[in-house]
Amino acid sequence: MADMVTLDLVSPEKLLLSDAYEMVVVPGAEGDFAVMAGHTPITSTLRPGVIAIFEGDAEKDRIFVNGGFVQVADDKMTVLAEEAIHVADLDLSDLKQRIQDASEDIEDAKDDETRRKAQENKDHLEQLLEALA
Repeated sequence: MADMVTLDLVSPEKLLLSDAYEMVVVPGAEGDFAVMAGHTPITSTLRPGVIAIFEGDAEKDRIFVNGGFVQVADDKMTVLAEEAIHVADLDLSDLKQRIQDASEDIEDAKDDETRRKAQENKDHLEQLLEALA
């Protein structure tokens, strides 16, 4: 059996995942990076993107995170995610409709703060859509 790294994925609400994998690729602030057993200790912020979980050469799971932090030490990595959604749970047609609705919300905004929030929502939905690609 190959050496493993334990991944704990935590959202503000709960522990979402805790298991050992051969390799986990995370969307670091400076770019994606892979973590395997024996990885140098590191702490990094995460940008919105997809965590890819591998067993051997096969991708086992993909999880979208909307930012957060990752800490790696002693064959264990902890991801503190603002939001985490399994990519398999995303619905393409629903996302496209929600993006259209968000665009309309931006156009209909009566003040800058409402427009800013609507734009953030649209940006977030577009990142989810990108994760499906």
